Amino acid sequence: MVQRVNFVLDHLLIESELESPVDEEGVHDSFSRLIAEQRDHGGASDAVELQQLQRQLHEEDPYDVASLSSPGHVFRDRRQGQRNVGREEDVNLGDSLLGERWSSATMRVLSSMPSRTIGRSRGAIISQYYNRTMQLRRRRQSRPAIRDFPHSARPSIRGYGIEVDTTDAEVSKRDRLVNNLQNLSVGDRIRMLRAMPLNLTEKRNLRQSTLHQGKNPISASHIPCCSQLKYYIIIGARQSWYSWLSFLHSLQLWQVPLKRVSGRFGTGVLSYFLFLKTLLFFNFFLFLVTGAFLVLPQAIHPPVLPAERRSFVGLELLTGAGYFSDTVMYYGYYCNYTLSSSCRDEDGGQNVSLSNGTRPDCTSKRLSYNMPLAYFSTIGVSFFITCIILVYSMSKSFGRSFRIDNSHSILAMKVLCSWDFKVIKKSSVKLMSENICTQVKELLAEVNHKHVKNTGCQKLWRMMVHGLAWAICIASTTACVLAIYYFSDKMHQRSSRATQQPLLDEASLLALPVVVSLINLLLPGLFNLAAWMEDYDSPSVRTYVAIGRNLMLKVSVLGVLCYHWLGRVAADPNIKRTCWESFVGQELYRFLLVEFIFTLLDTLFGEFLWRLFSEKVLKRRRKPVFDIARNVLELIYGQTLAWLGVLFTPLLPAVQICKLLLLFYIKMSSVMMNCQAPRKPYRVSQMTTVFITLLCFPSFLGASVCVTYTMWSLTPSSSCGPFRELKTMFQAGKRWVEALEKDNPNLSVLARAHSYLVENPFFLFVGAGIFLVVIYFHSQVVDGQRKIIALLQEQIENEGEDKKFLITRLQSIHERRKTPAQRLTSQESR
Repeated sequence: MVQRVNFVLDHLLIESELESPVDEEGVHDSFSRLIAEQRDHGGASDAVELQQLQRQLHEEDPYDVASLSSPGHVFRDRRQGQRNVGREEDVNLGDSLLGERWSSATMRVLSSMPSRTIGRSRGAIISQYYNRTMQLRRRRQSRPAIRDFPHSARPSIRGYGIEVDTTDAEVSKRDRLVNNLQNLSVGDRIRMLRAMPLNLTEKRNLRQSTLHQGKNPISASHIPCCSQLKYYIIIGARQSWYSWLSFLHSLQLWQVPLKRVSGRFGTGVLSYFLFLKTLLFFNFFLFLVTGAFLVLPQAIHPPVLPAERRSFVGLELLTGAGYFSDTVMYYGYYCNYTLSSSCRDEDGGQNVSLSNGTRPDCTSKRLSYNMPLAYFSTIGVSFFITCIILVYSMSKSFGRSFRIDNSHSILAMKVLCSWDFKVIKKSSVKLMSENICTQVKELLAEVNHKHVKNTGCQKLWRMMVHGLAWAICIASTTACVLAIYYFSDKMHQRSSRATQQPLLDEASLLALPVVVSLINLLLPGLFNLAAWMEDYDSPSVRTYVAIGRNLMLKVSVLGVLCYHWLGRVAADPNIKRTCWESFVGQELYRFLLVEFIFTLLDTLFGEFLWRLFSEKVLKRRRKPVFDIARNVLELIYGQTLAWLGVLFTPLLPAVQICKLLLLFYIKMSSVMMNCQAPRKPYRVSQMTTVFITLLCFPSFLGASVCVTYTMWSLTPSSSCGPFRELKTMFQAGKRWVEALEKDNPNLSVLARAHSYLVENPFFLFVGAGIFLVVIYFHSQVVDGQRKIIALLQEQIENEGEDKKFLITRLQSIHERRKTPAQRLTSQESR
């Protein structure tokens, strides 16, 4: 197998030894000169020798060229050899190339290669592009045949190829290039200037010379007023557009703090804050949809509230019950229809809901807004659009993260091409330099990472340690889940019995969220202890293992809670509550708020106080490392609660938005003050893809299944909400279609389409299957692109080896053609 061509710093010595000549006028025809020289001096024998060499290659293994020797050195074996052996042989080959004193013919061939144009002089580049512009002009112009010219006007080939070196040759070439550029069209001129391998100053000077030496510009006094006004309008519109784009770029959320975190802590911690930003946009979308189609219409048309409405005491901010129960925040406040203004005037300006009695003549009138249909459609459409956005984001993230990225090539690009020369501000320069340094450290750590080969006993010991760690994690998770299951059952039985102390009953509702949040806070510490016992070599592997264990805990806890809400609370016929949907919404609000409070406590005691204790008491400068796995899984846990609660609490996305905003600034301040960068820098190129995947499949898919089960199977409360006196929430759409068909029989097709497409769950599974197939095909396309890129990289490596082989063979042929005296002279000069 052909080994990779490593572009390390040692090989740059080849470039310094084999520099291109300063005057490259004769470089472009060096191959033809070499052929003529070979023909004059017996090149036929060399051709026969190359043919024999080719036959030998066909007879042997085409990949085994070990028998072909370079002058004084042996080529490496392309078939056998590992990566470290290949690097040593590359160095030996570079030494063999450096050790030779190449002939002038070989130097001309080397300098004419496309890869040798980096060190070319400005005069050679101008001469080359002068020839190109001449060819382009001749291609664009139609000229008569040469036989139509008289003999005196025909071009002469006498002295063709003779170059006269004068002091002003470069100036004349430049003038001729400028003249040719003037005769080109604007598009060809721009493309030619862009393709020139010159610096920006040279290109700018050529462009200005091309403009100034052309036609004299018309003075402003000779331009008509209409034309001047048109030019001013165009320039003003263009400047306004650029200013608007710059303003939009400056509105990007948290741009400077994210750069600061990336520069100091690397891509791992940055991925957490980027994921938090993504969740903020998801909740903002949900808040806009529910606020526009549910909250705002119901706030404009409020229902009749009960006379014994409870007053605000302050405890509602923690429990979500009490005063908030009779607001637009919860499901029970929404009417099953919204009356028109004429009907409201007859009832004293208030809407009449079914829970408070309904007048038949009022319900028979035309409604301005069908609240049950709006509620059902808003929740369904918002989940569907969120699913599309998630699948699209996941597919794009797969395409970005699972591409072929060689660490050596990325390292070279990062060192040589990552600086932005437009940055002139000191703070921005400092941020950029820190960011580049951190990324280079991560790349170097990935390049220098070595896989340690363990013995059989060591492998057995590590497997036993890993098995013990996983057994401890699974056993502790199972015990905590069982504790939550029995404790929730006990709290459910307690809440079913009414007492004489309403404030105490309301405060006792916080017991279950506190227990669950306490388990979610303490158990990841046990997981970190197990990871410390396992002693992973790679920090990225340790992060992924911690994500898997925390995900196991969160999914188990959410599964028990969903069973508690949808199995006990919603399906218990002996429950004394009038609206179980509002109670579930209050529970989700409490869980979201208590989880945020425990996150703040963990930030205070786990990071801030630990840093003070380490600095003041232990006299160490070691700070805690930011736990990416636990913090990311807390975000996914909170977002799952928000998606579960949209059906029961339409304003829960607004609460989640406030929580994420506060959490960003608190976590950002804590990370900058109390945490340190990982001791072993590592690059997490696929971390964002893992986060989006976890958000899509365990989180959003589970929430969608629970919401769909609630809308399709569970019976709504008969005294509250927009779906009262319906068997399922799904019947709201069915009744609307039946009413349309009754009013207009021509719409019977819509009714049949609704019965086949919406009521039949088969099409729901078909839609989910289509999404999975799209994801699968996209992953297969990305995998095919990776394979093609790998083949192209291997082809590039083979071409590099072929170039080395041809250069060495060319030199060996030239050495054999020398006379003994010339060989003796070349050996003495060495």
